[in-house]
Amino acid sequence: MPSHRANHYGTACEKRMAAKRRFDLERSSWHDATFQNGTPVEIKSTRIEHSDGQPGNFKFYRAYHEKLRRHDGWYCFVVYRPTRSGLTVVNDRMRRGVDLPCLRWHGGGDHRGTEQAKLAISDVF
Repeated sequence: MPSHRANHYGTACEKRMAAKRRFDLERSSWHDATFQNGTPVEIKSTRIEHSDGQPGNFKFYRAYHEKLRRHDGWYCFVVYRPTRSGLTVVNDRMRRGVDLPCLRWHGGGDHRGTEQAKLAISDVF
């Protein structure tokens, strides 16, 4: 999927999760949202299956992940399916940053100036 479409759906997922009352999130600055007590939350989204049949995965950037962990932050994971009118959330889950499985960092090129890692949907749910 072209990155501009992934960004479009990612932003839509961020807005939808911040609006969900059960998580009590508010949109924020260096991270995507906060709990009402100020704890930072990063919202990670992925398409359940790409057009080539490959399952989606969540992408992390080391510098941001480490900063979130230093601030005792959380992740809100969202799996979605694109629809004609936008998207359908298939599943969502909150997890503390320190509770993620071990991430395998690799070079991210020049993108965001930091290493990156990926987690499969099955590693989160």
